[in-house]
Amino acid sequence: MNKKVNLLMALSPKQYKTKILAISTLMVFFFMGVILFSGCKKKDDGSTSNQKTTMNMRMTDAPGDYDAVYVDVIGAEVHSDVDGWVSLNVKPGIYNLLDLTNGKDTLIATGQVAVGTVSQIRLILGDRNTVVVDNKTYSLKTPSAQQSGLKLQVHADLVYGINYTMLLDFDADKSIVLTGNNTYMLKPVIRVITKVLDGGIKGVILPLTAQPAIYAISGTDSVSTYADIFTGKFFIGGLQTGAYKVVIMPKSPYSDTSVLGVNVVNGSVTDIGTITVK
Repeated sequence: MNKKVNLLMALSPKQYKTKILAISTLMVFFFMGVILFSGCKKKDDGSTSNQKTTMNMRMTDAPGDYDAVYVDVIGAEVHSDVDGWVSLNVKPGIYNLLDLTNGKDTLIATGQVAVGTVSQIRLILGDRNTVVVDNKTYSLKTPSAQQSGLKLQVHADLVYGINYTMLLDFDADKSIVLTGNNTYMLKPVIRVITKVLDGGIKGVILPLTAQPAIYAISGTDSVSTYADIFTGKFFIGGLQTGAYKVVIMPKSPYSDTSVLGVNVVNGSVTDIGTITVK
């Protein structure tokens, strides 16, 4: 009989009962911790309840009859039906809109937004907005109603794993109003264009013990991931439109499997279903 058992037998009945109760309590907390950890663990296949996707905000402009139009960007937010108003990581600075014409644009903010519907975005400008007319610089006054941020109406349904860009098409010519005495007002006229940048592939690989690596291959390019060890699910995002070969490479003794002609379209995720490797 080992030392631990001898020590337990040396205890009085009351001490023995207390000791057993303490051990049982510790075991209960241990298993509760394991359950909570498993429930909260973020899966590689994007199966968490709070899914996020990447949102970029870029700015462009239609030409205007001015020497320069400078806008002071200090903040950017999006309104999600899941999290409400969410601040993006903004690139603060003073941007000349007339440098962003004829198809040019620039990144002003980026961040992670919950999967769901985005209904509004808010562009927040500082007070260093100016316009240059005939080589003279004039301050652009902003109406008080817009000082907390210019709200723009959009409707974009975000899908997990797909990257999005909100392109703010500034119309400099219509956004500047001369009110008299060389006083210029900035009343931004902005059109919001939602761009979907890529697509994805998802599926389930069984049995779970296969634990495969999965490759999406198009030409000489490939993107890889691993199947989730608890569910067998996988997801590969950031894929351009086109046809892909999906190669499944499980652990030994399972054999490699390929799925040909998997078509990916921007803005959607192609589901190849459940595949059982042999």
